[in-house]
Amino acid sequence: MSNIAYEPEFQQAYHELESSLSSSKLFTVSPELKAALPVVSVPERVIQFRVTWEDDNGQLQVNRGYRVQFNSALGPYKGGLRFHPTVNLSILKFLGFEQTFKNALTGLNMGGGKGGSDFDPKGKSDNEIRRFCYSFMRELSRHIGQFTDVPAGDIGVGGREVGYMFGAYKAYKNQWEGVITGKGITWGGSLIRPEATGYGLVYYVSHMLSYASGGKETFAGKRVAISGSGNVAQYAALKVLELGGRVITLSDSKGALIATSGEGFNESDIEQIAQLKLDRKYLTELYSAQDSFKSRFKYLPGARPWSNVEHVDIALPSATQNEVSEQEAKDLIAAGCKFIAEGSNMGSTQEAINVYEEDRRTRKAEGIWYGPAKAANCGGVAVSGLEMAQNSQRVSWTSEQVDKELAGIMERCFWNCLNTAKEYYDIAEGELPSLVAGANIAGYVKVVTAMKAQGDWW
Repeated sequence: MSNIAYEPEFQQAYHELESSLSSSKLFTVSPELKAALPVVSVPERVIQFRVTWEDDNGQLQVNRGYRVQFNSALGPYKGGLRFHPTVNLSILKFLGFEQTFKNALTGLNMGGGKGGSDFDPKGKSDNEIRRFCYSFMRELSRHIGQFTDVPAGDIGVGGREVGYMFGAYKAYKNQWEGVITGKGITWGGSLIRPEATGYGLVYYVSHMLSYASGGKETFAGKRVAISGSGNVAQYAALKVLELGGRVITLSDSKGALIATSGEGFNESDIEQIAQLKLDRKYLTELYSAQDSFKSRFKYLPGARPWSNVEHVDIALPSATQNEVSEQEAKDLIAAGCKFIAEGSNMGSTQEAINVYEEDRRTRKAEGIWYGPAKAANCGGVAVSGLEMAQNSQRVSWTSEQVDKELAGIMERCFWNCLNTAKEYYDIAEGELPSLVAGANIAGYVKVVTAMKAQGDWW
């Protein structure tokens, strides 16, 4: 593909999938499935458009908008919209590619897609964000719909932005439909949706803990390092606390908070951080203003948690892509980390993943066990799928009903990854199966089998 511009994030995601497939027995057992790899790796459609809007000073502003509709073999395109200055096609292609297989692992009928803009909502007024969202949706509304493509939120796109875009779509199309998920609970949203990715991540790791210990271990008493302080990190932290674990780190793009006492973060701390993030502020501001934080934590400007913890049992990267490097992976292992699972998409570099996998193979049950993003954080899109189902039925489920469905989806996803790894790899005695290999193979087989049945390859 020398004629294609260099796309590092997408190529990283592709090589991770390809290496899992090629090193397994899959193409030996089913050689015909190899022909699908170059087909499934190309998006069905890429839409790029300009977004013009007016700021509060009456000045014309222009941004780029995107929607990568990657694969619809299993259902309508499904995946978030990201508003962030770093957004480009490489990042959105990688996210859409990952989303395709992640959605397959939920067991729900959803294809894969991703979109967004290089617009930065930070520092913008509500009116500026509303004007941008209406302009963005003016073009995007031509390409989406409840049976075609159902976006959701992502980095920079929360409840406010989802509301504005849903209102814009309704105005442009003159119809109310479940065209976007993450809606407000009083107008078509689902209970547990804000919590779903973080809760689902912890449910997935609970099964890792139970399997590795023969049912003897839970989160109780475990020291858990979490990166990020947004939606995923907040709810993962709250669920860890509920299950008896101790959260010892949180972070944002400006730096990291590391617990200096044994207790770590409590529910009140998480509530304050949640409000801070709603106000679009940084952890350093909370640390500087609160003596209670200074007495229990240290703040490390510009740092990530991984190389700054003395002892950790579980690591949950929940900030952004490639946030754990090769050296940081080694530092986590040296600090005693036994489990790592990604709340963020492609949270570890390929070099870091190689470190995890080599440690798992070498030290077997004593090594670190890695839960990849496409499996471990699929809870968010799973509940988005449940929101779509509720919209179609014109009903709202209880939080208990949604949480029960989410827990079941994460349990089935874990066993699917585990059993697929056992089926296509030779597992040494005492070695834990590779969940990243199992997730890649299980998602790939489901998607390309559907594509073949529909005539997309032969």
